[in-house]
Amino acid sequence: MNPTRKAYLQLHISVLLWGFTAILGRLITLSQLPLVWYRVLFTCAALCFVPGVWKQVKTTPRRDIFNLSIIGCLVCIHWVCFYGAIKYSDVSIALSCLATTSFMISIIEPVINRTKVKWYEVSLGLLVVPGVIIIAHVSQLYVTGIILGLLAAFFAATFTVLNKKVIHLHNPIGMTFIEMLSGFIMLSFVIPIYLHYFPETLMHPAPSDWIYLLILALGCTTLPFILALHALRHLSAFATTFMVNLEPVYGIILAILIFHENKDLDVMFYLGTAVILAAVFIHPLLNKRFGGNISESGFPG
Repeated sequence: MNPTRKAYLQLHISVLLWGFTAILGRLITLSQLPLVWYRVLFTCAALCFVPGVWKQVKTTPRRDIFNLSIIGCLVCIHWVCFYGAIKYSDVSIALSCLATTSFMISIIEPVINRTKVKWYEVSLGLLVVPGVIIIAHVSQLYVTGIILGLLAAFFAATFTVLNKKVIHLHNPIGMTFIEMLSGFIMLSFVIPIYLHYFPETLMHPAPSDWIYLLILALGCTTLPFILALHALRHLSAFATTFMVNLEPVYGIILAILIFHENKDLDVMFYLGTAVILAAVFIHPLLNKRFGGNISESGFPG
């Protein structure tokens, strides 16, 4: 198979698998914090068996390990907010809110990198606002879920921008292992505090949860990440960003097929979602047209 075609296939499979993370988040009975703790635990365990990962960690400077650890904590906070959004609303609403990540990047990236704001990115960001308002208006029972979904998008945008600054300095697999391990350590310290205020929280997964957690960690985190890394060797940043934007689309379609969420959501919800997704897909096209640097999606998904 042609290397470019193979790369497109690998990236499509990766994005589809990331789309399943939201589905698994609803199927798993654990609340968001223990769910993410187990996800990161299993992912770290899987990455331990990747050849050369320990060597990459040992050769990483301490200062860089600290910076990557901060990013890893942000990744885990993003996941906690994202799964919280699913638990407090549903998959479609959580993914619709997560689709605003690209436009939060357009605001956060100039602040962190001290670069010029791009007028077309801000314009598209303003286009997203009516979509979010429509979703919030027709989903008033899910206000907590919508807030958590937008927070998940904010943290996703933040760690994406920070990852972009350091990804060229490190091997991606070793970098991911450091981030996942630091997130696991952070959550391990947070869980006792969380249990103090929410003692009814279940920490032991149900029998079916073990299967879903393994699929989530291995099939929807480790595997797609490795596939995406191979694909990035043959694809441009534009192609990568455009395809990763399909994740919420795949997730919403899967939620309709598996959970029949279309029965609980009316036409106005999908109108709001369509507005957001239209802006998402227009963004890389405008970025390519005006010669901007496309912010690559921050792994993991």
